[in-house]
Amino acid sequence: MTLRPLAPERGGPLVLAIESSCDETAAAVLDGWRSLRSSVVHSQIPVHAQYGGVVPELASRNHVVAINDVVRRALAEADCRVDDLGAVAVTRAPGLTGSLLVGIEFAKGIGLVHDIPVVGVHHLAGHLMAPFLEVADGFAEPDWPFVGLIVSGGHTSLVLAEAPGRWTTLGRTLDDAAGEAYDKVSKRLGLGYPGGAVLDRLAQGGRPDALDVPRPMVRKPGYDFSFSGIKTWVANHLDATGIPDGETRADLVASFQEAVAETLVIKTMRAVRDTGVRRVVLSGGVAANSRLRSYMRERCAKKGIDVVAPPLSLCTDNAAMIGAAGYEAAWTAIESGSGFVTHDLDASSSEPLDRSPRDAA
Repeated sequence: MTLRPLAPERGGPLVLAIESSCDETAAAVLDGWRSLRSSVVHSQIPVHAQYGGVVPELASRNHVVAINDVVRRALAEADCRVDDLGAVAVTRAPGLTGSLLVGIEFAKGIGLVHDIPVVGVHHLAGHLMAPFLEVADGFAEPDWPFVGLIVSGGHTSLVLAEAPGRWTTLGRTLDDAAGEAYDKVSKRLGLGYPGGAVLDRLAQGGRPDALDVPRPMVRKPGYDFSFSGIKTWVANHLDATGIPDGETRADLVASFQEAVAETLVIKTMRAVRDTGVRRVVLSGGVAANSRLRSYMRERCAKKGIDVVAPPLSLCTDNAAMIGAAGYEAAWTAIESGSGFVTHDLDASSSEPLDRSPRDAA
């Protein structure tokens, strides 16, 4: 049975969405949970690249500087004004506390001044809903239920999604996220931050079977991940052999990428088998990785499993996905006619998706 939220897919009241959980300041305007009017993302990569990773204090300060202009641009691209909005949806968890608070307080300010409701959204719910806004070429259409693989610099999780807001976390990383491993390997090789895109390009010229890189935890039961060991394996290899260049470097990167992709796919296919669900949603920043996309499609095709993925623009953090995940709660609040209300809007740095209240996911 196909499950749909009560909110309209298109043509509903305008909802402004704000995302500031880490190092992107983003805003979007939607008029339905599958209808995007505008999306603006301000990246802080130049701010953090010199440090090889996100510096929390710098991230929150940059959000303060950027958020007003980002929201203004999103409204202009949607051809609307703040007075036209019916509600605001904002990321409330998880993320960097200082960064989250910038978005939350800005959203509350709009809600209070214009007497419209403000709803909180779990960041991971946003990633799961991203493909409902747009599907990448060559992938299946989204529907319910599905097994969601969320892979990014801060998160690696497997989730059973039975309906909007009905999430069950099956497994998560016990230490480093997959994207974090990419960044640290890239930094060790002197290739800069962020590492995902540069390593993906470099791997195209290498042999994925050149080195016997471990596949962490694939022989252990369950769905949890661990990527600290694979990062350490690369570091130990470089300590023993030195920093490679040319084909040798490409071989190392391709072998590392193959190990990460295979680990993610093996765990996902295990969840598909055990739950009996016949659809996989691939999301998060690392979902843009070309090898992970192709490997997941290859393995799922053999089992007759549909694979859904958003376009690259909706893989990394953005406010459009926050609007998609929060639109139903916004619709409910708008329909109540209560004006300015907030729904569980205390920032949380590490709240599990399962604990997110129904009206905030």
